[in-house]
Amino acid sequence: MRHWKTGVGVVAALAVGAAAASVIRHNGGAMGGAARAETAPPAFVMPVPVVPVVKKPVPVYREYTARTEAIRSISILPRISGYVHKQDTADGADVNEGDLLYTIDPRDVQAALDQVKAQMLRDKAALEYAHSNLNRGAALVGNGFLAKDVYDQRMSASGQAEAVLGMDEAALRTAELNLSYTQVRAPFAGRLGRNQASVGTLVSPGGSALNTLVQLSPIYVTFNPSETDLAEIAQAKAAGKVKVEVLVGGNDQARRAGELTFLDNSVDRSTGTIVARATIANLDRSILPGQYVHVRISLHEIPDALMVPQAAIGSSQLGKYVYVVSPESKVEQRLVSLGPTDGDGVVVASGVTEGDNIITGNLQKIGPGAAVKPLPSPKLVAGPP
Repeated sequence: MRHWKTGVGVVAALAVGAAAASVIRHNGGAMGGAARAETAPPAFVMPVPVVPVVKKPVPVYREYTARTEAIRSISILPRISGYVHKQDTADGADVNEGDLLYTIDPRDVQAALDQVKAQMLRDKAALEYAHSNLNRGAALVGNGFLAKDVYDQRMSASGQAEAVLGMDEAALRTAELNLSYTQVRAPFAGRLGRNQASVGTLVSPGGSALNTLVQLSPIYVTFNPSETDLAEIAQAKAAGKVKVEVLVGGNDQARRAGELTFLDNSVDRSTGTIVARATIANLDRSILPGQYVHVRISLHEIPDALMVPQAAIGSSQLGKYVYVVSPESKVEQRLVSLGPTDGDGVVVASGVTEGDNIITGNLQKIGPGAAVKPLPSPKLVAGPP
């Protein structure tokens, strides 16, 4: 009987201990949950850079790959035969119109000129004698002391002397011209090429060239717009001067201003393009014929265009879109239709309004409806003026 009571007591003690433990676990768990709820960090909000949509006039351009061409490029040829006496201007030098380039040995030409002058002096003396003889004969014929036939002979001799002197004057001009040809001068301003006739070389008008001369300022820039662009270009040209910018060597700072000066009268059927040409000043003569350059031709201007950064444009199966921050700091996805670009920006024809805050960064980490913290970023950079 005593053993049964002892067993009942043990069971009762165990039951009380279990209940106490349950109460302790229950209370401890509730207290721990409350502590964790009080110390939990707030939900993370993604910071995103934003740029407001701006409204501004935007020029419309077309860009092409082009090649430069010289307006004038000639071979320097001698105009008389002779030996090259001196190269007066170094290879590759920039020259002005009239600069002395080469000298051909002038001694033979000078000797011929001196001979013509001496002959001319003799013929002048003969003409003076013929004139004086004719004058005396006129008085004698009037008095009957000279026959009319003799007087007519003197008149003929005087005419022949005048003709001979006229021929001498023509020969003198030819000899002086030939002497001037011994000095080979630049017909226009430009740059010389490589010398092709060393000193002592015998040259002639029908022989080899002495050198080449290329005009560098101004210079042509030739490009080939497609026939789809032809209407816009022709319309801009009909409205007035069409400005052209030439980009040299991929350097944005090396831009040259010019003007569209030629549009061909037919389209190439094999390529569907037309030949167009601009003229630029090239005052420093740094652009050479044959270079590849980029041409940007200004066609017209879009007034009050809405601009967003190109970096903010996304693409999906539905089309192009941008992320906009709503007044509640939530992400909104806007489908947009795009126009021409200008610098870092692009024209948006529809989908946004002026002042909308466009998200430009962390685009892969957000989506429509996400909470964000907008951070102002540098303003939109426009294209070059």
